[in-house]
Amino acid sequence: MSTNWSAVLRAHDLAVTAQRVAVLAAVSAQPHRSAEDVVVAARHDLGTISRQAVYDALGVFVTRGLLRRIQPVGSPARYEDRVDDNHHHLICRACGDVVDVDCAVGAAPCLTASDDRGFEIDEADVAYWGRCPRCRVATDDRGRGASVSSARR
Repeated sequence: MSTNWSAVLRAHDLAVTAQRVAVLAAVSAQPHRSAEDVVVAARHDLGTISRQAVYDALGVFVTRGLLRRIQPVGSPARYEDRVDDNHHHLICRACGDVVDVDCAVGAAPCLTASDDRGFEIDEADVAYWGRCPRCRVATDDRGRGASVSSARR
């Protein structure tokens, strides 16, 4: 199903531009893309777009709640359009692949802090780290990781 990005932008009181539409489409087509990956995808769609225009659009979309920004340790920030829930992420230590995983248990924020220190907690940010199935297969019997020739997503 195709999303009407112009209508989405208008619903959030944002001007509709080809650049903004290309950025939203790029993130929607492949969630967890870095800003640089979004630049490449948007340029593929438009032919030309400045890196600054992509970064500006991503910033506005995060502020307005259209996109979510995550930043796994040791990785550039990544963007996704799944913003309606408090889901978490599985991250491969070998290739850097990131996939969504539904909430740990219960309703958002999914986890209860042992001491909230007076905070009103509305979100829990959990990252599960390990090796994806592809990288596990590429590991030899001695447990050393074989070289995986995969670009980080």
